[in-house]
Amino acid sequence: WERGAQRLLSDKCASVREAACEALGKLGDAQAVPHLIPLLGDSDWPVRRAACEALGKLGDAQAVPHLIKRLRDSDWFVRLAACWALGKLGDAQAVPHLIKRLGDSDWSVRHAAREALNKLVKAEHVPLFVQAIHDSDWSVRRAACEVLGTLGDAQAAPHLIKRLRDSDWSVRHAACEALGKLGDAQAVPHLIPLLGDSDWPVRRAA
Repeated sequence: WERGAQRLLSDKCASVREAACEALGKLGDAQAVPHLIPLLGDSDWPVRRAACEALGKLGDAQAVPHLIKRLRDSDWFVRLAACWALGKLGDAQAVPHLIKRLGDSDWSVRHAAREALNKLVKAEHVPLFVQAIHDSDWSVRRAACEVLGTLGDAQAAPHLIKRLRDSDWSVRHAACEALGKLGDAQAVPHLIPLLGDSDWPVRRAA
């Protein structure tokens, strides 16, 4: 099948290359991985997207570094597919790169990055999210607060407390909820002022 697949993957018609990628993903044979990786750099975004999805289904870790590169693709659909594939592959080396996509310009990519991180994050990644909690992008700060709350590591508490004064209400809200999950009493005097916050979701979370 390899010779036939290679011929289809190099076809002049983008739709043929796309269909070939999809077929190889369904076939489930990891021998297809080396043939699919070059298609991640295809000139047509539907082909790149299909290659990402196929590699995610095949589950071979050799694709991870190549999929990480596609997180910076010019097309949001490809970035989304790369996030999904990396979540499926479950390789922790993708975590710092997925964190950057929490601030993607497209909502669906941010969501896909968050979903992938849910599958990958472990306690050892707390420092990465502590750093992300001070990012210039509010959506990254908010997502970092949410992840730190889920991880439940007390060392995150002082950083979450700082975010209670964030200029963005959704970040303050996420920080309140995360601190509630941590259950650290040192947060109480910092939460009390937020009972009078200008945004009701923050008041309720506090």
